[in-house]
Amino acid sequence: MNEQQRQQLESHLAHLRLEIDPILAKQYPSFAGKAYPLGRCKEIRNAILDKLHMQLAQEKIPEAIKPLAAKLSGGQALKPVWGTLRDEYFQNAILIDDWYIDAANDTVNPNKPRVEVVKLAKSGFSTISSFEQFCAIAQNYWQVTLYQNDLFPALAPFLPLVCVNQQGACWLGAANDDMISLARKSEFRLSERIISTLPNTPQHIKTAWYTQYGHLTDHLLQRTEVNPKTFCQSYRAQHKDSDLLFRDAVVKAYLQLAKGVSIA
Repeated sequence: MNEQQRQQLESHLAHLRLEIDPILAKQYPSFAGKAYPLGRCKEIRNAILDKLHMQLAQEKIPEAIKPLAAKLSGGQALKPVWGTLRDEYFQNAILIDDWYIDAANDTVNPNKPRVEVVKLAKSGFSTISSFEQFCAIAQNYWQVTLYQNDLFPALAPFLPLVCVNQQGACWLGAANDDMISLARKSEFRLSERIISTLPNTPQHIKTAWYTQYGHLTDHLLQRTEVNPKTFCQSYRAQHKDSDLLFRDAVVKAYLQLAKGVSIA
């Protein structure tokens, strides 16, 4: 893809944003008190990816996306990715070959251009490689206080964090496929390591969670008195990291808690 093609693709994607933004703004008018598009990089990325797939399947492909079609014909793929930009914030984007496509470039700073298409090597994008890295970004970007997940220790090997923002919203982290995969690939060693460094969850936060969710009977939400590191070690010994059915059971248990609590 030459410079002219890069600019044409960027312009094309910006026009697609003009099509989807009114729809998404109605669906997602705000995020944590901030107006659309702030905080909506995943929703925007997914909508743009859907549009691209539809256009690439047409008999007559728009001129601006023909370089993408050529790469797809050559065996490449449009890959949705999540990670960090320069360790400053989290971002959802699209990769194809050695190109980085950020269709939601304005979701942190609304004054930036809607779309950016650059070489991956120049983008500043990288995947998250540890919970320490995730926590450092989350503390600055989300303005959260972090604790170890001693609320529901049986989930902690997969979801080792308790996050509390300045508005008092509290949730378990990090509940996305990338971070759960990171925990599993490390055989929960990365989870155990971050748990060892984080403070216990304060009692008033625990009370709020157990008051709201104490009626749930899922066995993975029981045994709240056990040290979460014990579960990391136990799951590792039982090879739970490679057990997809168990992973699904953990996610199912988490979904019962996904709304979190408010401690404001």
